[in-house]
Amino acid sequence: QVQLVESGGGLGQPGGSVRLFCACSGSTFCMKPMGWYRQAPGKQRELVASLGFLSSARYADFVRGRSTLSRDNIQNAIDLQMNNLEREGTAVYYCYVRDLHSNTEYWGKGTQVIVAS
Repeated sequence: QVQLVESGGGLGQPGGSVRLFCACSGSTFCMKPMGWYRQAPGKQRELVASLGFLSSARYADFVRGRSTLSRDNIQNAIDLQMNNLEREGTAVYYCYVRDLHSNTEYWGKGTQVIVAS
């Protein structure tokens, strides 16, 4: 059983930083691409960043240049460092692991990020 456990997030100030962690366990499925989505109140869930097992990270335009997604392939964990936070970054952030070939994915429960002064 694949399990994703998220941590980090919380309150961050505009222009500040926040870091999100996600650990995947339970299966070799955790070697599949992982990443983060976010969902702001009243909005659809949108991709923030993704990273394959041996590939480079990809970022949404709204975080590119301000965020870094890294992966520990031994621990099957990822962490997302978000800098220069914007108020629009207030959302619940969800970690996922996905296999496009089998169209299978697993999600974490989400972690709240609030950007406010």
